[in-house]
Amino acid sequence: MPIETLVKPSQYHDSVSLMLTARELADRVDIKDAAVVMATLANKAILEEAGLLSEAAKKAGVNDLVIVVRGEDPQALKRALESAQDLLTKKKTLPKGRQYQPKTIRSALASDPDLNLAVISVAGRYAAAEAWQALKKGLHVLLFSDNVSLEDEVALKTYAKEHGLLLMGPGAGTSLINGAALGFANQVPVGPIGIVSAAGTGLQEVSTLLARFGSGITQGIGVGGRDLHRDVGGMMMLEALSALQDDPETQVIVLISKPPSPEVAHKVLSAAQSNPKLTVVCFLGDEWQSPAANIFPAQTLQEAAYLAAILSGLEMPDLQTWLAEQRARLHTQALDLRTQLSPSQLYLRGLYSGGTLCFEAQSIWKKMLIEPVHSNAPLPGNPILTDSTHSIAHSAIDLGEEEFTVGRPHPMIDLDLRLRRMYQEAQDPQVAAILLDVVLGYGAHPDPASLLAPAIHELKDRAHQQERALIVISNVVGVEGDPQNLSKTMNQLEGAGALVCESNAAAAMLAGYLIYDL
Repeated sequence: MPIETLVKPSQYHDSVSLMLTARELADRVDIKDAAVVMATLANKAILEEAGLLSEAAKKAGVNDLVIVVRGEDPQALKRALESAQDLLTKKKTLPKGRQYQPKTIRSALASDPDLNLAVISVAGRYAAAEAWQALKKGLHVLLFSDNVSLEDEVALKTYAKEHGLLLMGPGAGTSLINGAALGFANQVPVGPIGIVSAAGTGLQEVSTLLARFGSGITQGIGVGGRDLHRDVGGMMMLEALSALQDDPETQVIVLISKPPSPEVAHKVLSAAQSNPKLTVVCFLGDEWQSPAANIFPAQTLQEAAYLAAILSGLEMPDLQTWLAEQRARLHTQALDLRTQLSPSQLYLRGLYSGGTLCFEAQSIWKKMLIEPVHSNAPLPGNPILTDSTHSIAHSAIDLGEEEFTVGRPHPMIDLDLRLRRMYQEAQDPQVAAILLDVVLGYGAHPDPASLLAPAIHELKDRAHQQERALIVISNVVGVEGDPQNLSKTMNQLEGAGALVCESNAAAAMLAGYLIYDL
């Protein structure tokens, strides 16, 4: 089928504009497929997999915009390319009745001098400068942007600490401050538990599980994924921990991170030990003994949420009893599912929008599977995928990694990349199960199940026609009060044939039991 390509050299548009333009093109009756992306190596590989990579697109540079359309009618393709340019250059006017939106931090403060927090989401090369401006105006900062250098992060956080400010980020995708959901966050209730997290989807998973257990949070402070790096020294986790220790509304504290450097872990645990407040610590992938009676280690995000709920006063079975019952249930379910698989179906493929959830799944599989798990964001010592667009054996792909998000929206917003990858993985006859995390909340796709459910149904049907089973396992991160609604989303996915688990850890364990023989 013919394709037409337009390359716009050195032309930048925000990723959401690119996504919306691609959607409008793909919705045209005379267009079969479309893509509007920056010409990064990863995006070119995705275009090639989709049959959309032309010679012109191959030659485009990383700062060039590529618009590709596919269809039967050459004239329709040319019209679509013209339409794409109009859509991208069209000036957006403020909707009638909407309040004035300042374009700079200075003008925002001029319109309301009482503001005390700035949320910054701009291209990475501008992010540090904007953060400096906000900090020097006395504002706390949620630095949603990533692609900020480690040196800039250390300098920004040092200044913030010296001036009694929080610098949350860079790459802080989620925070819940005084009941306000910032970035990707969920509509969770207020309660007695405070969370400090160097992992965005980790904060979302724990806060939503707490809500489902019947509890809530005082604050959810995201500090950025590198905060516990040796050079950063956990500056913002320590500042946020201190603030929660002083907060009379916070009864229990939860700290979340991927494995920190040993010296930073020691500093954080010492700070937690210095205060009598009960503190649950989840350093994913790390196993260690508690140094004090008020510190409770958790191996998974669901364990962290469960422990915090118990410590806050909820009447629940003890953790070990609950975990043993869950594992027995998942193992029995997996043995039943295993009967549907052929002997050649050997591998798991995880397609994650949340980097923390991808890491947690790998941590669980490391203990369950004989073979290693390949990833573009692997555990220390595990093999890295040389080509992130093609899986090998057991694979867990973090679709939110920078290689996939330069020039296109985050996969929590835009499901196109994950849908394409689902079709790709499902074609492999050695695949036993595909795992998906579905993240709800503010900022995420308004109805992810409306796109995922039909794809799941189609892929399972295709596999059935090929006389094999395809198992799809999902975890939904969300609550009833989210705009997408937890129950509605789960029902749509289950109706399409997906197995929806109560947590990311449970989904990973169920998949592991499919492959692992006790």
